[in-house]
Amino acid sequence: MRRTAALAGAAALTAALLTACGGDEEPGDPDPGDTVTATPQSGPTTESSKPTGDNTPATDDGPAEVVGTIATGLAAPWGVAFLPGGDAVVTERDTRRVLLLEAPSYDVREVGVIDAAVSNGDTGGEAGLLGVASSPDFARDRTLFFYLSTASDNRIVKARLERGRLGPLTVILDGIPVGGIHDGGRLAFGPDGYLYASTGETGERDLAQDRSTLAGKILRITTDGDPAPGNPFPGSAIWSFGHRNVQGLAFDDHDRLWASEFGDQTYDELNLIRPGRNYGWPIVEGRGGRDGLVDPQVVWETDVASPSGLAWLDGRLWLASLRGERLWRVDVHGDHASHPVDFFVGEYGRMRTVVVTPEGRLWVTTSNRDGRGDPGPQDDRILLIEP
Repeated sequence: MRRTAALAGAAALTAALLTACGGDEEPGDPDPGDTVTATPQSGPTTESSKPTGDNTPATDDGPAEVVGTIATGLAAPWGVAFLPGGDAVVTERDTRRVLLLEAPSYDVREVGVIDAAVSNGDTGGEAGLLGVASSPDFARDRTLFFYLSTASDNRIVKARLERGRLGPLTVILDGIPVGGIHDGGRLAFGPDGYLYASTGETGERDLAQDRSTLAGKILRITTDGDPAPGNPFPGSAIWSFGHRNVQGLAFDDHDRLWASEFGDQTYDELNLIRPGRNYGWPIVEGRGGRDGLVDPQVVWETDVASPSGLAWLDGRLWLASLRGERLWRVDVHGDHASHPVDFFVGEYGRMRTVVVTPEGRLWVTTSNRDGRGDPGPQDDRILLIEP
């Protein structure tokens, strides 16, 4: 059955713009002084950019290294999902192509084009064919999930991949507001088997605080598009709110959800996501220290981050940066993140997505052919990284 944004507008949630309200801190929420301000390691630290909090690597275990190139000649690859056996599915935002990279050679083969997706990437926009996730039971059901933009909305669809071709699409959740910018788009299955999706506020900042809309939220739904059981707001797909534009989702070894979020003019964010909590936009950007709002774990000045993809591996989060043209590594101890360190600054251009391979390495996609980058002769690429 097709689900619409009306799911977000249950009677108990029809309040329009919500203001910041008082609330008790939950265990594990960072105090304002706990937020780390990341400082690039690649250049001198200025007085204005000195870190607040712990910015020193926890261990001197050497830098991450690019040890190979998986694919070249791609066009703004956006989502990556590994399948059982090591094959990978990749989406291209603007061409709307779905690609299959078959292990072990990873030759690139087109398995479908999602014509329903509408891109405005040639004008520097952010809509199009975005995230992809494979079913937790893919070996049996052969199902892929996609987040895409249409002329009227953002939506989540599913389709089967059989005999090397993508089958017909089934819409499971539509009516997510769409814009030229801030369309979110990341999909990730949680350890609980439910699908998590990030949405942006489409440049209409007040939508992030409005729980009658799905814009500026993290959603949690079933594979049929229904609000998942146990969601914090009955009848709603919303898991958390007050987000500007989340494009990275990652679960750690303790099943905690982390999210990377684009800031406006001052700070980009790394947040630990808790159900039902308000992450502050547009009331605050970065660290606010206000009751009822959750402060970020780490913040970056926007010219060294603009974070998109996020991945978890061996006690650390890896964050791909677009404007910052680098890969960040962040240590996690308990409920707190620290020790941000950057790699590959300016070497490969804009970095969009980072995922963990079945062998415990990283794939990182570049995004230089996205209307905002400066593509080289091999762009866009998927890089193989030894963390």
